[in-house]
Amino acid sequence: MRLVEDEQPRARVEMTPIMDVVFLLIVFFVYAFLTMTVQRGMRVELPRADGTIAHGDSVQLVLTPDDAVLLDGRTPMAADAAVEAAALRAKTLGRPIVIRADRRAHAGPALELMAALRAKGVAKVTYQVEKAK
Repeated sequence: MRLVEDEQPRARVEMTPIMDVVFLLIVFFVYAFLTMTVQRGMRVELPRADGTIAHGDSVQLVLTPDDAVLLDGRTPMAADAAVEAAALRAKTLGRPIVIRADRRAHAGPALELMAALRAKGVAKVTYQVEKAK
């Protein structure tokens, strides 16, 4: 039996700490990506009423307290242009139109929006409300 005292142990790369670091980096980037999503849209105070919950995508028209109309909550437009664009999107995509009118907005412009949409042949027009307490 021969003993060699000059032989050194071979270097070994441990993979467990590397995998832990990679996993933590992935978790960090996924979390950072999810928290950096930008919520675009106009914040409105909805009127309170009882209603049913509608699910799915829709075309949104927002009526601000100063009676300005925004298409999908971010594009300010004249009322006529917003009605044209919303009706075209609703017909093309087959989605209902939801009017999100601020509770401080006047009822007249909201009803005119609905009447103009009905005149354009849009059958599914609803108002979004906040659930009554």
